[in-house]
Amino acid sequence: MKSLLRARRIGIVLLRYGLDDLLADTPAARWLKLARPFVPRADAQLSGQPRGVRLRLALQELGPIFVKFGQVLSTRRDLVPPDIATELVLLQDRVKPFDGLQARALVEKALGRPVSEAFEHFDTTPLASASIAQVHAARLPGGREVVVKVLRPGIDKQIDQDIALLNALAGVVERTHPRADKIRPREVVAEIQATLAAELDLHREGANASVLRRNWLGSRELYIPEVVWDHSGEGALTLERVHGIPADDIAALDAAGINRRALAANTVRLFYTQVFRDNFFHADMHPGNVFVETINP
Repeated sequence: MKSLLRARRIGIVLLRYGLDDLLADTPAARWLKLARPFVPRADAQLSGQPRGVRLRLALQELGPIFVKFGQVLSTRRDLVPPDIATELVLLQDRVKPFDGLQARALVEKALGRPVSEAFEHFDTTPLASASIAQVHAARLPGGREVVVKVLRPGIDKQIDQDIALLNALAGVVERTHPRADKIRPREVVAEIQATLAAELDLHREGANASVLRRNWLGSRELYIPEVVWDHSGEGALTLERVHGIPADDIAALDAAGINRRALAANTVRLFYTQVFRDNFFHADMHPGNVFVETINP
C-alpha cells in the first residue's frame, strides 16, 4: 500500500511540473494521461520555466534517490540534452537546504555538546546542500577553519520508502520483462540500497576519507582534507576546510591560467592510480566534490 501511495505521489509531481511529455512512449505515459484531468497544473510562474528547471525542482521534491538520479544524469551530456544537463548540475550541491537552526540542533545531538562549546563559530547558513546532507562552515577553538556535514532530518525514513517502491517495481519487472534474468532488477535495487546505506553512515565516510588521505600524504597533485574526529559523531562529520576553484567553473580556471587539457589528463591519471595502485578510490568525483588549487613551484 505504501508503495502504491508513493507511486501515486510521483505521478502527481510529474504532472504538476508538466513533465509527462518526457515520459512519452513509456509504459508510464498511459497512466499519466489517465490521471492528468485530476491533477492541478502548475501555476503560470512555474509552467513558464524551462523544462530543465521544472525537472530539477520535481526531482528535489521527490527526494534523495531522485536527486541522485539527477546528479548522475548531469554528468552524462552524451545522453541528456544540454539544457537539462546544465540545470541538473545544480543538484550536485545546491539542493534546497533545510533550516540552519535545525542543522545546528542535529550537530549538537551528534556531538553530545552545545555547538557554542564545540566551535568558536558555526554558520547556520549552509555552504552547500545536497540530497542526503548539507554542509556548514565552522571554526574550531583556536581559529582552524572546518566544514560540518550533517544528515538531513528524516532522511533514512524517506529512503526506506523509496527503496520499498523500487522493490515493488523490481517485482513487476521480474514477472513481465522478457530479459528479467539478465537485468536482475532485485539485485540492482539491492545495490542502490547498499550504496545509500553507506552514504548515511558518516563514520564509514570519515574512515574512508582518512584512508584516502593517508594514501596521498605528501602528494603535490592531490590533497584530501583531514577528518576532525573529536568533532564528529553519528549524523555529523567535521573536516578540514579547503579552498579552490570548482572543477566545472571554466571561466575561473581560465582566469587562473589553468591548462584544462593537462588538468583533465592529470585527473584521469590520479583516479586510475587510486584504482590500480591503491585499490581504493573516490567513487563520487562529480564537480561538486573536486576543487582545483594553484600551487607555487
